Amino acid sequence: MLEIRKGTERGVADHGWLNSHHTFSFGHYHDPLHTGFGPLLVINEDRVTAGQGFGTHGHSDMEIISYVLDGALEHKDSMGTGSVLHYGDVQRMSAGSGVRHSEFNHSQSAPVHFLQIWIQPNVKGIPPSYEEKHFTAAQKQGQLRLIASSDGREDSVLIHQDAAIYAAILNGDQALQHTLDAGRSAYVHVIRGRLSVNGLELNGGDAVKVTAETVVTLVNAEAAEILLFDLPY
Repeated sequence: MLEIRKGTERGVADHGWLNSHHTFSFGHYHDPLHTGFGPLLVINEDRVTAGQGFGTHGHSDMEIISYVLDGALEHKDSMGTGSVLHYGDVQRMSAGSGVRHSEFNHSQSAPVHFLQIWIQPNVKGIPPSYEEKHFTAAQKQGQLRLIASSDGREDSVLIHQDAAIYAAILNGDQALQHTLDAGRSAYVHVIRGRLSVNGLELNGGDAVKVTAETVVTLVNAEAAEILLFDLPY
């Protein structure tokens, strides 16, 4: 079964310094039909103006992943971690028993554009932790590159959930297939460009829930970049 989530139907929060598109219910945006998909609770597409950002705030028992698309994202947290992330960088913060952090646009002249992803962990109260990895465009070109997993395999970041996140860049006649094991579902989020997922045409910002299927097929891409979430169902 396939269910499209159109990018144009996402919740929007425009605070001037921040423009955010919410795939799932978040903050003041609530849609009872879109409150998450399995342990995947949040995909926010955020654009933050130069020199602005999210002040220090707290989280607990959440896997928070940032996927930078353009610009420079500056991170600081109560664990003493400080970093500036660029395109290709993937940041994972396990909030665990509690952590405070801030996320700012490091540039004083250009915006930063990134995806903020929240996944509900399968353990609670663990010590908070942080990790980041860089994945080049070449590593994602024409293939599903594992960027996050439950065991950190293939040099991916480690998340505390029985889930896997893949990134891919596709164009032209490139085609990919991902097999879903029994009891698994998939969520495909199109970051930019366009492509066909199991016969459905999707554009940047669109997504599709894939349930009760054995294979996810990605074809007919035009400058497409996607994330594929393999999730417990």
